Amino acid sequence: MANPYAGEVALVLDGQRHVLKLTLGALAELETALGADSLIALIERFEGGRYASRDVLALLLAGLRGGGWTGSPADLARAEIAGGPVGAAQVAAQLLSRAFTVPGDDAV
Repeated sequence: MANPYAGEVALVLDGQRHVLKLTLGALAELETALGADSLIALIERFEGGRYASRDVLALLLAGLRGGGWTGSPADLARAEIAGGPVGAAQVAAQLLSRAFTVPGDDAV
């Protein structure tokens, strides 16, 4: 079960539930993958609705890796994501939000 107080979010890939979490290593990987100047710039992209599908996939991949998933970017790109593109974007935004929220402030 995903623990929102630990910054975790659940995602269903190919019918299997996974727990995602943005660890420090996963965040560093994410910055590199997206060529972001900072994590604040990435957060602003999502808050402003200016994100691309590659941003969503990179964020999900970083979260999956932070949760212990060993799949590849190609595996994620081929996977059936519950909720489709909208569901994927919602999980990505929730993951980013939980990574930078003090527990109890916004843990839903």
